[in-house]
Amino acid sequence: MNRPEEVAEEPVVLEGFGPRDLYQRREKIFTRFVGGFFQRLRFFTGWPLLAGYFLVPWLSWDGHQLVLFDLPARQFNIFALTFYPQDLWMLGWLLIIAAFGLFTITTLVGRLWCGYTCPQTVWTSIFMWAEQLAEGPRHQRIRLDQAPWSFEKIRKRVFKHAMWLGWAALTGITFVGYFTPIRELVVDFVHFSASGWATFWACFFTVATYANAGWLREQVCIYMCPYARFQSAMFDKDTLIVSYDPQRGEPRGSRKRSVTKDETLGDCIDCQLCVQVCPTGIDIRDGLQYECIGCAHCVDACDQVMDKMGYEPGLISYTTEHALSGGTTHWLRPRSVGYATVLLIMISAFSIALWNRQPFEVDVLRERGELYQTTSDGQISNQYRLRVLNKSQQPLSFTLAVSSDLPVRVKNTPDLRIEPGELLDLPLTLVTARESISTLSTPVMVELCETTTADCKVHKTSFLGPAP
Repeated sequence: MNRPEEVAEEPVVLEGFGPRDLYQRREKIFTRFVGGFFQRLRFFTGWPLLAGYFLVPWLSWDGHQLVLFDLPARQFNIFALTFYPQDLWMLGWLLIIAAFGLFTITTLVGRLWCGYTCPQTVWTSIFMWAEQLAEGPRHQRIRLDQAPWSFEKIRKRVFKHAMWLGWAALTGITFVGYFTPIRELVVDFVHFSASGWATFWACFFTVATYANAGWLREQVCIYMCPYARFQSAMFDKDTLIVSYDPQRGEPRGSRKRSVTKDETLGDCIDCQLCVQVCPTGIDIRDGLQYECIGCAHCVDACDQVMDKMGYEPGLISYTTEHALSGGTTHWLRPRSVGYATVLLIMISAFSIALWNRQPFEVDVLRERGELYQTTSDGQISNQYRLRVLNKSQQPLSFTLAVSSDLPVRVKNTPDLRIEPGELLDLPLTLVTARESISTLSTPVMVELCETTTADCKVHKTSFLGPAP
């Protein structure tokens, strides 16, 4: 992320670098494999994400799929909770919490999400591993790319793309399995009897995964992902970044390992390994750039070179601009404290709302037509529709009570046992004596209480009658 400085009349061109053409042809990046501490750390953050993504749809909870977004039934099962369209406000709330969580993390530790747990990064790493398995290390892949087409080149490319398509298909089918019961879905695909929509979306996400992780790769991070563009609004000089220390590394220059350290040169031996391992193809020595996803490939590569040369590690490291300039990093600052405070308040409020969420919804609607009716024995009756939605995963039974200034009673009390996910829609008739009516409209409270938990909901309506 380059911060604009004072505008000069002539563009400043660094030695070895020219103005960047946004419409220039893409240069293919051949990354070099590197091990190290941070890459082992990425292994332990990426694989749990993959395992969770592929295994969660196969797990069951109380006889149903652990996570299932059943769009035709308009219900979303997440562990022991079932959500309905009436709960969409909670989804919006959750998305706001996720946004503030991202703001908080970015303010403190930069783009660690991008480097370690972003699905694009994790899936791209899998595809790069498959590419290396099929075509060999970096120098062999470069030679293969430049070589004319031959049987050997075709064999390796077919093997690579077969692995890509297989992984992409597994990803696409699993994604659809979050919206369609996955056990039935897989059987349908095996027998070529899957529905048209299931087949379409599985193919769509297969192609999307194949293109994003196999072909586009860093282009998604640089041009398609909005996070790289607005992160500059959250970065400051105390934000953790991957950075090169120019005071220690410059002037850079190559040298032999056996030669005693040259005092006229910095620690950077200009080996280019930091560039070769970068998945976005940047040179971290040029300073902080918005293309950097904080993956620390360059940190591990440089530390290994420093170890071989007998130098101190940390020429490229996680640091802050204040620390790099010899200052002190301030972790507690108004911006980070503000984001964290708002995030904590929203999480607390959301948790309370989720905890107090009742497992059923009640609605009482007046029937269209006559305002009131006169029964054969001279009483006044009002007709309603009683609608009760069971939002839990257990059958529920209710008791019905009506209270009003009028001596109203329920005619033909309905059976109020509701199965999980069922919407009960029944007629409700309230009657009272004509002589007890003193106003055209009298408030009536309809109360439903769940017999097991004693949770109650009250719905206010009105009882209409003739003029006194």
